[in-house]
Amino acid sequence: MTSNQIGLLTTFILGIFILIGAGISLLVNKKDKIIDFSIGLAFGVIITLIITDLLPEIFEGLGLKHILLFIIFTTIGFFILRLFDKFIPDHHEHHMNKKENNANLAHIGIMTTLAIILHNIIEGMAVYSTALSNSSLAVSLAVGVGFHNIPLGMVIASSLYHSSKNHKKALISIILVSISTFCGGLIMYSFRFVNLNNIVLGILLSLTLGMLLFIVIDELYPRIKNTSQKKVTYSGVLLGIILLVISMIIG
Repeated sequence: MTSNQIGLLTTFILGIFILIGAGISLLVNKKDKIIDFSIGLAFGVIITLIITDLLPEIFEGLGLKHILLFIIFTTIGFFILRLFDKFIPDHHEHHMNKKENNANLAHIGIMTTLAIILHNIIEGMAVYSTALSNSSLAVSLAVGVGFHNIPLGMVIASSLYHSSKNHKKALISIILVSISTFCGGLIMYSFRFVNLNNIVLGILLSLTLGMLLFIVIDELYPRIKNTSQKKVTYSGVLLGIILLVISMIIG
């Protein structure tokens, strides 16, 4: 198997973890608990991902001399999702009835899907690049990174499916997210890229960081703050942090 084929295979493996998370969410019958747990899980994963992975990679790529690029593109990433937010049905944070609660869940699912697709495309490009120079490292990296895709698959599936019982909408979103890492690998393969320029990678990761900050601040945190199932949600946050730490050790 050539290094190009291994690169594409590893990016494909990353998508399987999204499907595993979605499958776990859809198989659990306790709807309210799995929703709150998966939202807590995603919150823990994303916060840890930002602190331990994205920020170090951004500053390694851009360096302090390009700090202005970091600020500009993180802000752009944040406001891109803020703009999308205006075109998705309104959601509420307090005293929600069943209909409002379902709208809130659907909103979280759609916004998270948008941010994670961009993140996964960039991640797929990085994993593919790694495979060209070190195939065994790329495989272990894919498994490690995959662990943090499990809770993201859970939150997308649980928020979209349980909010409307719309199998088609949930399935399309899960498929888009699961193939997004593979699309990143395909981009690198199709255009014969060997490596991403550090500044370009730093800019792309800054955009992702801005989007993930929006998800954490505007979508996940309000939901966690107002949940009635604090223990379940906080258990999800803790497990999300542990999962990402394990994925970093493996990867």
